[in-house]
Amino acid sequence: MNIALLLSGGTGTRMGGNIPKQYMEVSGRPVFTYCAESLFAHKHIGAVQIVAAPEWQEEIFRQTKQVIGEEMWERKFRGFSLPGENRQLSIFHGLENIGEYGDDQDYVLIHDAARPLLSPKQIGDCLSGAAGHDGAMPVLPMKDTVYYSEDGCTVGKLLDRKTIYAGQAPEVFLLGKYREANRRLLPDRILAVNGSTEPAVMAGLDVAMIPGDERNFKITTRADLERFQKIIQEM
Repeated sequence: MNIALLLSGGTGTRMGGNIPKQYMEVSGRPVFTYCAESLFAHKHIGAVQIVAAPEWQEEIFRQTKQVIGEEMWERKFRGFSLPGENRQLSIFHGLENIGEYGDDQDYVLIHDAARPLLSPKQIGDCLSGAAGHDGAMPVLPMKDTVYYSEDGCTVGKLLDRKTIYAGQAPEVFLLGKYREANRRLLPDRILAVNGSTEPAVMAGLDVAMIPGDERNFKITTRADLERFQKIIQEM
Protein backbone atom coordinates (compact mmCIF):
# COMPACT_ATOMS: atom_id res chain seq x y z
CA MET A 1 0.00 0.00 0.00
CA ASN A 2 1.10 3.56 -0.68
CA ILE A 3 0.39 5.96 2.17
CA ALA A 4 0.43 9.75 1.87
CA LEU A 5 1.72 11.83 4.79
CA LEU A 6 0.46 15.39 4.36
CA LEU A 7 2.34 17.98 6.43
CA SER A 8 0.06 20.82 7.49
CA GLY A 9 1.57 21.71 10.85
CA GLY A 10 3.76 24.66 9.84
CA THR A 11 3.21 28.12 11.27
CA GLY A 12 4.16 30.06 8.13
CA THR A 13 5.95 32.83 10.02
CA ARG A 14 7.72 34.22 6.92
CA MET A 15 4.39 34.96 5.28
CA GLY A 16 3.09 37.20 8.05
CA GLY A 17 -0.60 37.47 8.86
CA ASN A 18 -2.70 35.82 11.54
CA ILE A 19 -3.02 32.32 10.12
CA PRO A 20 -0.54 29.83 8.62
CA LYS A 21 -0.19 30.07 4.85
CA GLN A 22 -1.69 26.63 4.16
CA TYR A 23 -5.01 27.77 5.70
CA MET A 24 -5.29 31.02 3.72
CA GLU A 25 -8.06 31.00 1.13
CA VAL A 26 -7.49 31.11 -2.62
CA SER A 27 -10.54 31.11 -4.90
CA GLY A 28 -12.85 30.30 -2.01
CA ARG A 29 -10.98 27.38 -0.46
CA PRO A 30 -7.92 26.92 1.79
CA VAL A 31 -4.55 26.31 0.15
CA PHE A 32 -4.13 22.87 1.76
CA THR A 33 -7.24 21.49 0.07
CA TYR A 34 -5.66 21.66 -3.39
CA CYS A 35 -2.93 19.09 -2.77
CA ALA A 36 -5.16 17.15 -0.35
CA GLU A 37 -7.63 16.66 -3.19
CA SER A 38 -4.86 15.31 -5.44
CA LEU A 39 -3.66 12.88 -2.79
CA PHE A 40 -7.07 11.54 -1.81
CA ALA A 41 -8.19 11.19 -5.43
CA HIS A 42 -5.10 9.36 -6.69
CA LYS A 43 -5.83 5.72 -7.42
CA HIS A 44 -2.43 4.54 -6.17
CA ILE A 45 -2.73 6.23 -2.76
CA GLY A 46 -4.47 3.87 -0.35
CA ALA A 47 -4.37 5.93 2.84
CA VAL A 48 -3.73 9.49 4.01
CA GLN A 49 -2.27 10.60 7.36
CA ILE A 50 -2.24 14.34 8.14
CA VAL A 51 0.07 16.28 10.48
CA ALA A 52 -1.79 19.25 11.92
CA ALA A 53 -2.12 21.18 15.17
CA PRO A 54 -5.27 20.30 17.16
CA GLU A 55 -6.83 23.72 16.61
CA TRP A 56 -6.80 23.19 12.82
CA GLN A 57 -7.91 19.58 12.64
CA GLU A 58 -11.63 20.32 12.55
CA GLU A 59 -11.07 22.82 9.73
CA ILE A 60 -9.12 20.24 7.73
CA PHE A 61 -11.81 17.64 8.37
CA ARG A 62 -14.61 19.95 7.24
CA GLN A 63 -12.93 21.57 4.25
CA THR A 64 -11.30 18.43 2.82
CA LYS A 65 -14.45 16.35 3.14
CA GLN A 66 -16.35 19.09 1.33
CA VAL A 67 -13.89 19.01 -1.57
CA ILE A 68 -13.39 15.25 -1.97
CA GLY A 69 -16.68 13.89 -0.62
CA GLU A 70 -17.49 11.98 2.54
CA GLU A 71 -17.06 8.53 0.97
CA MET A 72 -13.48 9.23 -0.14
CA TRP A 73 -12.62 10.79 3.23
CA GLU A 74 -13.95 7.83 5.18
CA ARG A 75 -12.20 5.35 2.91
CA LYS A 76 -8.71 6.85 2.91
CA PHE A 77 -8.26 9.10 5.95
CA ARG A 78 -6.41 7.30 8.76
CA GLY A 79 -5.82 9.99 11.36
CA PHE A 80 -4.09 13.14 12.53
CA SER A 81 -0.55 13.35 13.89
CA LEU A 82 0.77 16.15 16.07
CA PRO A 83 3.42 18.58 14.78
CA GLY A 84 6.90 18.33 16.24
CA GLU A 85 9.49 20.92 17.19
CA ASN A 86 10.64 21.04 13.56
CA ARG A 87 9.46 19.67 10.22
CA GLN A 88 11.41 16.42 10.47
CA LEU A 89 10.10 15.64 13.94
CA SER A 90 6.59 16.23 12.57
CA ILE A 91 7.38 13.66 9.87
CA PHE A 92 8.60 11.21 12.51
CA HIS A 93 5.37 11.61 14.49
CA GLY A 94 3.46 10.81 11.31
CA LEU A 95 5.65 7.79 10.58
CA GLU A 96 5.08 6.44 14.07
CA ASN A 97 1.31 6.72 13.67
CA ILE A 98 1.43 5.18 10.19
CA GLY A 99 3.40 2.29 11.65
CA GLU A 100 0.35 1.37 13.71
CA TYR A 101 -1.52 0.30 10.57
CA GLY A 102 1.06 0.25 7.77
CA ASP A 103 3.57 -2.43 6.82
CA ASP A 104 7.32 -1.84 6.77
CA GLN A 105 7.31 -2.58 3.02
CA ASP A 106 4.68 0.06 2.32
CA TYR A 107 5.80 3.27 0.66
CA VAL A 108 5.08 6.56 2.38
CA LEU A 109 4.76 9.67 0.21
CA ILE A 110 5.57 12.88 2.10
CA HIS A 111 4.16 16.18 0.87
CA ASP A 112 3.78 19.74 2.16
CA ALA A 113 0.35 21.34 2.37
CA ALA A 114 2.03 24.57 1.21
CA ARG A 115 2.80 22.96 -2.18
CA PRO A 116 -0.74 23.08 -3.57
CA LEU A 117 -0.02 22.42 -7.27
CA LEU A 118 0.65 18.70 -6.88
CA SER A 119 -0.35 16.93 -10.07
CA PRO A 120 -1.54 13.32 -10.40
CA LYS A 121 1.37 12.76 -12.80
CA GLN A 122 3.94 13.89 -10.23
CA ILE A 123 2.44 11.55 -7.63
CA GLY A 124 2.53 8.66 -10.07
CA ASP A 125 6.07 9.48 -11.20
CA CYS A 126 7.33 9.56 -7.61
CA LEU A 127 5.74 6.22 -6.77
CA SER A 128 7.03 4.63 -9.97
CA GLY A 129 10.48 6.09 -9.41
CA ALA A 130 10.71 4.54 -5.95
CA ALA A 131 10.01 1.02 -7.23
CA GLY A 132 13.07 -1.14 -6.65
CA HIS A 133 14.67 1.54 -4.44
CA ASP A 134 14.45 2.60 -0.81
CA GLY A 135 12.98 5.90 -1.93
CA ALA A 136 12.69 8.56 -4.60
CA MET A 137 12.66 12.33 -4.75
CA PRO A 138 11.85 14.80 -7.54
CA VAL A 139 14.59 17.29 -8.37
CA LEU A 140 15.13 20.29 -10.62
CA PRO A 141 18.46 21.05 -12.30
CA MET A 142 20.17 24.27 -11.37
CA LYS A 143 19.80 26.98 -14.02
CA ASP A 144 21.90 29.69 -12.37
CA THR A 145 25.63 29.73 -11.81
CA VAL A 146 26.32 28.41 -8.31
CA TYR A 147 29.11 29.52 -6.00
CA TYR A 148 30.46 28.27 -2.68
CA SER A 149 31.32 30.65 0.15
CA GLU A 150 32.85 29.68 3.48
CA ASP A 151 31.92 32.90 5.28
CA GLY A 152 28.89 34.07 3.30
CA CYS A 153 30.68 37.28 2.39
CA THR A 154 33.23 36.36 -0.28
CA VAL A 155 33.21 33.87 -3.14
CA GLY A 156 35.23 30.75 -2.43
CA LYS A 157 34.81 28.75 -5.62
CA LEU A 158 32.53 28.01 -8.52
CA LEU A 159 30.51 24.81 -8.25
CA ASP A 160 29.64 22.57 -11.18
CA ARG A 161 25.93 23.14 -11.56
CA LYS A 162 25.59 19.95 -13.64
CA THR A 163 26.10 18.00 -10.40
CA ILE A 164 23.77 20.11 -8.20
CA TYR A 165 20.00 19.72 -8.00
CA ALA A 166 17.18 21.44 -6.12
CA GLY A 167 15.04 18.98 -4.18
CA GLN A 168 11.25 19.10 -4.32
CA ALA A 169 8.33 17.19 -2.85
CA PRO A 170 6.70 14.75 -2.63
CA GLU A 171 9.42 12.39 -1.47
CA VAL A 172 8.72 8.66 -1.23
CA PHE A 173 10.37 6.14 1.10
CA LEU A 174 9.98 2.58 2.30
CA LEU A 175 8.16 3.02 5.59
CA GLY A 176 10.21 0.66 7.75
CA LYS A 177 13.68 1.73 6.61
CA TYR A 178 12.85 5.42 6.63
CA ARG A 179 11.21 5.34 10.06
CA GLU A 180 14.29 3.60 11.46
CA ALA A 181 16.60 6.14 9.77
CA ASN A 182 14.74 8.93 11.55
CA ARG A 183 14.64 7.08 14.87
CA ARG A 184 18.44 6.87 14.87
CA LEU A 185 18.59 10.67 14.89
CA LEU A 186 16.58 11.05 18.10
CA PRO A 187 16.51 13.00 20.29
CA ASP A 188 18.72 15.87 19.14
CA ARG A 189 20.17 15.30 15.65
CA ILE A 190 16.72 15.15 14.07
CA LEU A 191 16.23 18.81 15.05
CA ALA A 192 19.06 19.82 12.69
CA VAL A 193 17.57 18.07 9.65
CA ASN A 194 16.52 20.46 6.86
CA GLY A 195 15.17 18.13 4.18
CA SER A 196 13.10 14.95 4.21
CA THR A 197 15.71 12.98 2.27
CA GLU A 198 18.57 13.89 4.62
CA PRO A 199 17.89 11.08 7.15
CA ALA A 200 17.71 8.56 4.29
CA VAL A 201 21.04 9.75 2.88
CA MET A 202 22.64 9.66 6.34
CA ALA A 203 21.44 6.06 6.75
CA GLY A 204 22.86 5.05 3.37
CA LEU A 205 19.49 4.32 1.79
CA ASP A 206 19.14 4.03 -1.98
CA VAL A 207 17.17 7.09 -3.08
CA ALA A 208 16.47 7.56 -6.78
CA MET A 209 16.12 11.01 -8.38
CA ILE A 210 13.31 11.74 -10.84
CA PRO A 211 12.43 14.91 -12.79
CA GLY A 212 10.57 17.48 -10.74
CA ASP A 213 7.78 19.86 -11.71
CA GLU A 214 8.51 23.61 -11.69
CA ARG A 215 4.82 24.36 -11.09
CA ASN A 216 4.94 22.37 -7.85
CA PHE A 217 6.51 25.25 -5.91
CA LYS A 218 6.21 25.88 -2.19
CA ILE A 219 4.30 28.91 -0.95
CA THR A 220 6.66 30.73 1.38
CA THR A 221 6.22 34.43 0.71
CA ARG A 222 3.35 36.73 -0.17
CA ALA A 223 4.66 36.79 -3.76
CA ASP A 224 4.37 32.98 -3.89
CA LEU A 225 0.76 33.18 -2.73
CA GLU A 226 -0.03 35.77 -5.38
CA ARG A 227 1.61 33.59 -8.02
CA PHE A 228 -0.55 30.65 -6.95
CA GLN A 229 -3.68 32.83 -7.01
CA LYS A 230 -2.90 33.90 -10.57
CA ILE A 231 -2.38 30.29 -11.70
CA ILE A 232 -5.69 29.17 -10.18
CA GLN A 233 -7.56 32.09 -11.75
CA GLU A 234 -6.14 31.18 -15.18
CA MET A 235 -7.01 27.49 -14.93
